[in-house]
Amino acid sequence: MPRDPLIGLVGKPSAGKSSTLNSLTDASSKVGNFPFTTIDPQRAIGYLQIDCACTRYGLTDKCKPNYGSCDNGRRSVPIELLDVAGLVPGAHEGKGLGNKFLDDLRHADALIHVVDASGTTDAEGKVTRGYDPSVDIAWLRSEIVAWIRGNLMTKWGSIKRRHIAVKATAVETLQNQFSGYGSTSAVVARTLDKLGLKEPLEEWSDETIDRVVNAFTDEKFPTVIALNKIDHPDADKNIAKIAKQQDPNSIVLCSAISEIFLRKMAKQGYIRYTEGSEFVDTREDLIADGDPDGGGLKELDEKNRNRIENLKDMVLYRFGSTGVVHVLTKAAEILGLVPVFPVRNIATFGAGGVGEGTGSNKGVFRDCVLVKKGSTVGDVARKVMGDAPIAYIEGAGGLRVAEDQLVAVGKNDILSFKVGK
Repeated sequence: MPRDPLIGLVGKPSAGKSSTLNSLTDASSKVGNFPFTTIDPQRAIGYLQIDCACTRYGLTDKCKPNYGSCDNGRRSVPIELLDVAGLVPGAHEGKGLGNKFLDDLRHADALIHVVDASGTTDAEGKVTRGYDPSVDIAWLRSEIVAWIRGNLMTKWGSIKRRHIAVKATAVETLQNQFSGYGSTSAVVARTLDKLGLKEPLEEWSDETIDRVVNAFTDEKFPTVIALNKIDHPDADKNIAKIAKQQDPNSIVLCSAISEIFLRKMAKQGYIRYTEGSEFVDTREDLIADGDPDGGGLKELDEKNRNRIENLKDMVLYRFGSTGVVHVLTKAAEILGLVPVFPVRNIATFGAGGVGEGTGSNKGVFRDCVLVKKGSTVGDVARKVMGDAPIAYIEGAGGLRVAEDQLVAVGKNDILSFKVGK
């Protein structure tokens, strides 16, 4: 199935970007038929947790995804991640891996900026103490804005002349310039609509251009701020400061290294732990709760027992979880992603997933695709079926739905595509 969109992870060296990427892609308990894979050295598959459609119909025991997994109605859907390397001050001037960083960045639909909330690494990722991580957030944005503005201004005179000569609209002219950043005419149109500019493009001042570039950056690169290393004693004051400066809805508090440790201990049979949960059970906990066998868990040594107790106090009980699962959830939220479930048989929600033989009957809701808010039934058809001719489309209940109808959670999100002319 298609795995658009693409989520880019950015962060300076030693901010915990690699740990965050590993914690997002280590889906050992949720792999189903789709194990973690590295597409290339910078791309991997993470797993977004959503509420599966199987819960609406009491079919949680029959839900068997082709990719990811479904655990009692909580579904893990594959989503592609991009490790964007080379983030250092001056990237737009080519410093560090600046040119590669920006070239990779343009492919992303949204960004997760992993920030070292502890303040124990400086702007270049070197060990220090008392660094202000809010600076990192500001200069990531300033690098992107400077990159886009610089490219635009170097040829602004020519852009204006062509704009007048061909009598283009502002959307058409800007899309010609912004297409290299993975933009679309819809993105440019939303940017200009939000600004409500009255003056024609050829009369824009430098200040207006700055406003346009900043608005375009917000629209094209929506960003989740993942404040990592929240278990460090210096993190509190930095988190408080950043929370006053940034939109609280864009911030997720997390401890990637804690998530990796808990998953490792669970995999080795020392604890019971569900990704995203605030609860961890050890053998001793289960015995105290009345299970004489301790759930069959192994005995912890004193070092790991103390580490888990500290992790419970400093992270799980205090913040509600390690936050890692919520990072991808927040990215999906700012993109307005809608899960859609293509099925072959709309009556049973099964009889084979997309691409399987019609005689297959191995489960329900085998496939799930993620589409952006505002997508139509026709958009989903093209995403799933490509250029195949569609005779008609059925929704839940066997009712035919028009291609121009919108999809949303609980509305036109279970679809069966009938091929033919």
